[in-house]
Formats: sequence, C-alpha cells, structure tokens
Amino acid sequence: MKKIVSLGEVMLRLSPPSNERFFQTHQLQMEFGGSEANVGTALAFWEHHVIHLTTFPNHEIGKAAAACLRKNGIDTQFIQFEEGRIGVYFLEQGAIQRSSKILYDRADSVFTKVDYKNFNWEEILEGTDAVHWSGITPALSQECADFTLHVLKEANKRNITVFGDLNYRSNLWNYGKKPHEIMPNLMALTHVMIASDRDFNNCLNTEFDDFESAKAGAFNKFENLKYITKTNRTSISSSHNRISASLSSRENIYHSREYDLTPIVDRVGTGDAFAGGLIHGLLTNEPQFAIEFGMAAGALKHSVPGDVLLCSEEEILEIVAGESIGKIKR
Repeated sequence: MKKIVSLGEVMLRLSPPSNERFFQTHQLQMEFGGSEANVGTALAFWEHHVIHLTTFPNHEIGKAAAACLRKNGIDTQFIQFEEGRIGVYFLEQGAIQRSSKILYDRADSVFTKVDYKNFNWEEILEGTDAVHWSGITPALSQECADFTLHVLKEANKRNITVFGDLNYRSNLWNYGKKPHEIMPNLMALTHVMIASDRDFNNCLNTEFDDFESAKAGAFNKFENLKYITKTNRTSISSSHNRISASLSSRENIYHSREYDLTPIVDRVGTGDAFAGGLIHGLLTNEPQFAIEFGMAAGALKHSVPGDVLLCSEEEILEIVAGESIGKIKR
C-alpha cells in the first residue's frame, strides 16, 4: 500500500436519468465528483491510503460530499469547511450521434478561495509516496494556483513523486491569468505528465506541430520530467469509441493495447480512471504494466455509471489479460 495525496475541487453532479435531455426531464440525479478525487477514489479502491485536499461549504451538502469521499475509502481528515457554495455541473448523457453535454456552475465556489496556509503540510506529507494534481485546479483562481504550487514545492522538498494531468480547459481560465503564466512553474515540479500536444501548446504558449515534437520539447525543458503519457481516442459515435495509450520515458516508449468500447455507459471520469491506473502501475510495477493497467482501468470505467471507477484490481487485471470479458461470474 502506498500513501498518495490528491488535491482539487469536488463538485455536485446533477444529471437527467438515463439518456434524457435537459428539455424533457422532470428529475435530476445527484452525485459528487471531481477529476482529482476521481483518481483518488480508484486508488483507494485498490487499497492505497489516499488523502484528498479540498474545501467544502460548511453545510449539509458539503458534509454529504465529504461523506461520499469517505464512503469511497478516501481519508478526509484534512478537508477544510468554510462558508460559501459548492461547485455544480449538469451532465446530459449523449447517445449514438448525439453528444454528451456539460454545463458548469462553479464560479466563486468555496474551493476557489482555498488557502494553503490552513493545511498542516508536515502531517499531510509525512510518509507520502506520490502527489497527484491536474491543470483544472490552477485554472480556477489565483488562490488555487498558489495552493497547487505550494503543494508541489513541499512534495519536491521531500522527494515525493509528482503526477500531473495538464487537462487544459479553455473555459476555466477566467481570473486574468493565461495558462503559460502559471503552468510552467507547476510542470517544472512534476515527474509524470499526462498531456497531449494541445495541452503543451496552451500551457507553454508554443505551437508544436505534433505530439512527438511536443514531447521532445517538454523533456528538453523540464529536467525533473521522467514520463509523459498520452491517451488516444477515436469517436465513432457517443456510444462507440476506440481508445489506447502510450507512455514515454527519455529512452523508451510503451504502448497499451487498443480497446473497442460499445455501447458506452458513462464516459465521464474515464481519463481519471486511466490516471489512477497509471499511478498505481508506476508505484507498484514496471512501465509496460503501468500503461496496460491504466488503459484497462480507463476502458472499464466506460461501463460504470457516475464519475468514479469502482472496480477491484483483480477485475482490471482480468481485462489486461483478456480473461472473463463479459461473462457471468458464478
């Protein structure tokens, strides 16, 4: 078992049942999720000690969100509760040729005012093996960017491996800073990056022609960087995708098998499941195993409703091995 610290906003997810549209539904199903906490939940399900750092509003919804994390096996003892609102997103699930749609209502949430001085870093990071962050957090506010930078500096002081999913989202950068003003300092403190050439272009304010040139540029710029990983997705329809991934060090490249996924139950959180699987694999095994386990975890999440992957290590290893796929277990 490894000790892993994740950080980021956890939001309230509201969705029409099944594949109903916002226009026709009379009810919304409630869940909680956030990219980094989704990663943490997968890792906790595989029996790692996961601490998630976030801020919730000090009322029943905030306490329900914290309880949800605890139910999923995450250590919530360092979560802060403050006056304010929880971020919300509305998800309309697509099907066949109709795309899924997400509407955000997360501006000025309590997490956007997070203060790193309120956390006991000595206690939180004692014995920690890995820290996971994503580019969503520093995009939300200057306070969130400062929070992320402080965590990564503290992790590097202690020789803790830092995993980062650049996860560039243009509609989140609304507080006066551009990604290239914030992200390079965070990337310099990161050892394993999940990124595409689009992520690198926007975070570094460059124009790499393709992923190979972006990868070469990142390895050249960031001396602490050990691995870069990228997922590949072909969308035949909202209900049918093909996915695979690669993991590159400075010397080698490792490829996963390709998965043909149809019909998709829920695509949200699939990248987070992949990230969790990759972290698990690199902390416990070799790079080839890590990319296969990560991609199998990401593939399996497409079959699970909600934001998080709730599957055992044994189930994922069966997917990696191509065993018991779709069979009834008795």
